[in-house]
Amino acid sequence: MTSAAPTTESVRPTSGLGNRARKARKALSNPWASTLAVVIAVIWTVPTVGLLVTSFRPELDIRTSGWWTVFGSALQGEGVFSLQNYETALFGSSTNMIDFFVNSFVVTLPAVFIPITIALLAAYGFAWIDFKGRDVLFIAVFALQIVPIQITLVPLLSAYVSLGINGTFWTIWLSHSIFALPLAIFLLHNFMKEVPRSLVEAARVDGAGHVKIFFTVMMPLLTPAIAAFGIFQFLWVWNDLLVALVMGDLRTFPLTVRIAELAGSRGGDWHVLSAGAFISMVVPVIVFLALQRYFVRGMLAGAVKG
Repeated sequence: MTSAAPTTESVRPTSGLGNRARKARKALSNPWASTLAVVIAVIWTVPTVGLLVTSFRPELDIRTSGWWTVFGSALQGEGVFSLQNYETALFGSSTNMIDFFVNSFVVTLPAVFIPITIALLAAYGFAWIDFKGRDVLFIAVFALQIVPIQITLVPLLSAYVSLGINGTFWTIWLSHSIFALPLAIFLLHNFMKEVPRSLVEAARVDGAGHVKIFFTVMMPLLTPAIAAFGIFQFLWVWNDLLVALVMGDLRTFPLTVRIAELAGSRGGDWHVLSAGAFISMVVPVIVFLALQRYFVRGMLAGAVKG
């Protein structure tokens, strides 16, 4: 009895994709590659560690010695750390970052929720509602991602002035929402397209309309994608300087504007600037660490279909 020759379909995964997977696994598990990754991580982290240490050092120590000297002092049992820099940055009469810190939350949270809400509805329409010109309109929305923010600032600001809302939080919320919608719609649309059609058809057979399908079928499955874009948008808005500086005023300026002003007018006060930098960093770090697993899942889920 002769055995049948293996078919092309049975050989291809092993010889093609399987070989590439083994090569990638071997390359990633190589000791030299692991060592290089560790070295790059350390080099990348050292400046941040130096800034963190500096933010806790007294002003006189910062001016007279490098941040790395604290380790020798700590081994000798000398007290080298203090919270005075953070107190000065947050509540000092010439800095008073606490008000700008609150403004950052007031700016960021609506600028995250508004585009997510609009993009969810638009993405569902593009993914599951068949209407004339759908593909052309989706391509147009996707193409808006390449429009530079800088060329839209003057027209937007002129429109806000004519509407009488310039200098308010609304200008910043609307600007960030407009800039974020193309990416949000694209990401959420790709994620929705991965939902099995049979699941949607089953809901339709049971009498569910678009509203019920959206809330009962889609929304429970969209948590990774929503979290992925939410993190991305939160980090973008929280760290933004350009839009806040152009569209806002002293009543609406977030923390980034205040830190930029300190860097320009008080460039020698490193103890205040280093503390202010970490005050600005702590919230994005917490948000990212808390939702990083959703971020990775959401970005990968939206990367295979278009």
